[in-house]
Amino acid sequence: MLTTATPADASTRLEQIARLNDRARLGLDRTARTVITRNCLERLAEADGAPKEPILLQAQLMAAFRHCAFSADSPERDFAVIEFLGHKVWLKVDYYDAAMECGSQDPADASQTTRVITILLPEDY
Repeated sequence: MLTTATPADASTRLEQIARLNDRARLGLDRTARTVITRNCLERLAEADGAPKEPILLQAQLMAAFRHCAFSADSPERDFAVIEFLGHKVWLKVDYYDAAMECGSQDPADASQTTRVITILLPEDY
């Protein structure tokens, strides 16, 4: 079996990106943006047990993702899947430059990266 070693700096970089993604997901990064697709909100609002007020639905959805678990194949913790009100819901973190004009050159550097969290249903992808 062939094994490859991960350079220490690559693993440290992944850990830094994961920490920054966690901060954004937990609402601790003031520069991060969160977007929930219209379809996702509409479908969840129609679900049994959904709150009547849209802002409460959004708050419950955000809280559910604050407590989600990530699989081993997401070392940056940039993609998660949860069940919410009977629907499979995805969370994806993308990295943009500070001006949000193009992708970030270095997602491990918070000073030059704006994180955008998108919450969507699989059908929205």
